[in-house]
Amino acid sequence: MTAQEGFAVDPWGITEHRLDLAGLARSESVFALSNGHIGLRANLDEGEPHGLPGTYLNGVFELRPLPYPEGGYGYPESGQSVINVTNGKLVRLLVDDEPFDLRYGELRGHRRSLDFREGVLRREAEWTSPAGRTVKIRSARLVSLTQRAIAAVDYEVEAVDGPVRIVIQSELVANEQLPESSEGDPRAAAVLEAPLVAEAHHAHGTKATLVHHTRYSNLRLAAGMDHVIEGPDGVSVTSEARHDQARISATTVLQPGERVRLTKFVGYGWSAARSLPAVRDQVEAAITAARYSGWEGLLAEQKQYLEEFWAASDIEIDGDVELQQAVRFALFHVVQAAARSEERAIPAKGLTGPGYDGHSFWDTETFVLPVLTYTLPGAVAQALRWRHSTLPLARERAAQLGLDGAVFPWRTIRGEECSGYWPAGTAAFHIGADIAVAVARYVRATGDIEFERGYGLELLVETARMWRSLGHHDSHGQFRIEGVTGPDEYSSIADNNVFTNLMAQTNLRAAADAVARHHLEADALGVDTEETAAWRDAAAAMYIPYDEKLGVHPQADNFTHHQVWDFEGTPAEKYPLLLHFPYFDLYRKQVVKQADLVLAMQIRGDAFTPEQKARNFAYYERLTVRDSSLSACTQAVMAAEVGQLDLAYDYTAEAALMDLHDLGGNTRDGLHMASLAGACIALVAGFGGMRDHGEAIGFRPRLPAGLSRLAFSMRIRQHLLAVEITHEETTYTLREGDKILVEHETEELWVEVGTPVSRPTVIPPAGERPAQPVGREPARRSPQPVAIGGSGVTGEHLAAE
Repeated sequence: MTAQEGFAVDPWGITEHRLDLAGLARSESVFALSNGHIGLRANLDEGEPHGLPGTYLNGVFELRPLPYPEGGYGYPESGQSVINVTNGKLVRLLVDDEPFDLRYGELRGHRRSLDFREGVLRREAEWTSPAGRTVKIRSARLVSLTQRAIAAVDYEVEAVDGPVRIVIQSELVANEQLPESSEGDPRAAAVLEAPLVAEAHHAHGTKATLVHHTRYSNLRLAAGMDHVIEGPDGVSVTSEARHDQARISATTVLQPGERVRLTKFVGYGWSAARSLPAVRDQVEAAITAARYSGWEGLLAEQKQYLEEFWAASDIEIDGDVELQQAVRFALFHVVQAAARSEERAIPAKGLTGPGYDGHSFWDTETFVLPVLTYTLPGAVAQALRWRHSTLPLARERAAQLGLDGAVFPWRTIRGEECSGYWPAGTAAFHIGADIAVAVARYVRATGDIEFERGYGLELLVETARMWRSLGHHDSHGQFRIEGVTGPDEYSSIADNNVFTNLMAQTNLRAAADAVARHHLEADALGVDTEETAAWRDAAAAMYIPYDEKLGVHPQADNFTHHQVWDFEGTPAEKYPLLLHFPYFDLYRKQVVKQADLVLAMQIRGDAFTPEQKARNFAYYERLTVRDSSLSACTQAVMAAEVGQLDLAYDYTAEAALMDLHDLGGNTRDGLHMASLAGACIALVAGFGGMRDHGEAIGFRPRLPAGLSRLAFSMRIRQHLLAVEITHEETTYTLREGDKILVEHETEELWVEVGTPVSRPTVIPPAGERPAQPVGREPARRSPQPVAIGGSGVTGEHLAAE
């Protein structure tokens, strides 16, 4: 969505200057607020009209059956779906008995804005009721990044053209009616009607609480609210509660120019084990603390948190204002998804919508955690501790499949496998290595040895055991891993998927190295020298297929021998292919849903020569249709590395604008966290050329013609390194720490505090631009002037043609 389509282009925020009723669901995702524990879709304060109501608590789900026409051994028996919990956002308004409903009367103005430095959704509206009374409404909403259980709403009404009787109803509502889900699209979430069973309700004065439990998953949750109400003398306050609803009503008469203000503090808590009084009291205590802070206190805490984040983690771009906005939008939402997740999963949609049933995938470890490792490392430790907490379930799954160690689920909320489609679920064993690589990266980047000793070691050991039992040494001594599915879900049950084998190799080596550092802890896990030697042997003998005739790596054994998909005969309306063709046909053709071999080159670039990277990249460009939002960012990174800077720029923009432009047509179901994080990766690892394969972090920076400057900062151990890239030179500045070793191209540099180091930015040779499948080319970017933030200030940005 461009400025002309509703969102103004502003480098530090998103603003919607008019209400688009048809696009409500999409804007509810874009303006969603979260802290990793609570997620609030940006539904209007009054609740209706809405696209898709949504209030989520991380880890709160309901069980649903997974029916099979024919059951099979090892199939999951039930799925898990995120549910819409008690809605505490609601603030309804009556103006002389007329409900404030934007579908009636006259809406004279409507504006919503989200400033990434403030973390508050603000709304302004002027409305004339059907009876002719005009009021101004101003509201602000936040989900606290510092007080984990708290959300708050500040709501103000002003009379404009005459005395008016005002009633403000602040509510908690459970089991809201939801719209029907999309039919036939496996990406859409399953809708669960009335999943909450009432246990307790209470209202008194300005306070109210509702306690429920989920019908099948037996999770207890409480929602409570308290208020501060300010207005003319004589504001009347009443309270009431029943099973699924609690309401605090404030009534007054306003003269022209007079205002009434209601500040609402909402608290949430849940548990699978604690008693009703314990959960209820937890919520009430959180609300008491929030009221003590007050609205201004919460606002100040929010600003301070974000100020500290942006000071150390901003990505600055000169030359493309729209891309600058998009990457800050991406960083903001990635932080929201992870800030207070605290040993819970980071779902593929964050807490912005019910897409993918609220499940967490390998997306988290492969796309989101690499960004957080260098910006918000504490959140990475929390996410990996959650994986560690699910080890007992992963061990059970491995035993069920006849394997050693642990098999982590393809998609889950609590830790059980929730994918009923075994080729893309059970066979995608690479999730184990994705987790292990995330562990190794985190420890290498932070030096958090205590985490490695207490959590990381066991994750590395159990995943290494899985690989050693899943693969085997053939008659030539090569270690083979067969019958697996790699990242590309259009190829399944393949032998020796290059990505999987290289990631398993990293996993096996990292496990053996960690055992060598932590002998006592490894002994407690039953690891001996014979086992670690077997891991190292398997890693050293790992088979990586190569097609000598074509001079490229096949994605897996024999992939380059398959028939090429008929791209010329596939019309645009038949994409994404998974919705229009049987998997059987996709599996036996050369067609790639998302970067697979190319992702292997990004993460394990040390395993390929520069010439192999260039040939592989060109070969797979003509086969990759990008039916997944996970692809563009990886293609951007490798396009930049092989010198295709303009193509890298196109892919970077696609990743960054996935949700702002609704490129996948499903932003309504929630934001694409991996693509948002991937946009940051495309800039830092693509144009910044950042690689973290070894102990020293390395950079091979280069810029496309459309950008004049790129700057970013990274936390590495106890250091804060700033990198600034122009077409002429790259400057490394150490902002915190003493000194740090970095690689610029092939040169090692020591960078000390107070002594920036600059080196020339290398312009790589660019060969012929590779072709993509017909109709699947990324949109080209070309300079166009654009007004920034609707202020009339003209800047330069690059828009999709």
